[in-house]
Amino acid sequence: MPKQELEFFDPTGLEWRRPEGYPEGAEQLIITEDEEGSFTRLMRFAPGFHGTSTLVHDSWEEVYIIQGELLAGGERYTKGMVAVRPPGMPHGPFSTPSGALMFEVHYYSKDQAK
Repeated sequence: MPKQELEFFDPTGLEWRRPEGYPEGAEQLIITEDEEGSFTRLMRFAPGFHGTSTLVHDSWEEVYIIQGELLAGGERYTKGMVAVRPPGMPHGPFSTPSGALMFEVHYYSKDQAK
């Protein structure tokens, strides 16, 4: 079943929750998802957040930094930057002194076995 069809709406009624496996200071707001595990979310890290592990997803991940900055591997990623990560691409751990807000889409390609 595909993701829900949603015309413009105010997501403030949706609930922010800490994603499974993330340390304190990480929160996600799931906007839409499907039964196969694809989802669209807002992800935020509180000021001073420090991730503890390298992440690897079995799906594609596309990220747009709306606000703030992320630090990882000696690099600084800032507002307006994007990432497109194929399944299996290691990334992180991330930290942020000022906090960050990102828009993310996670999905499986048609030829990808889940």
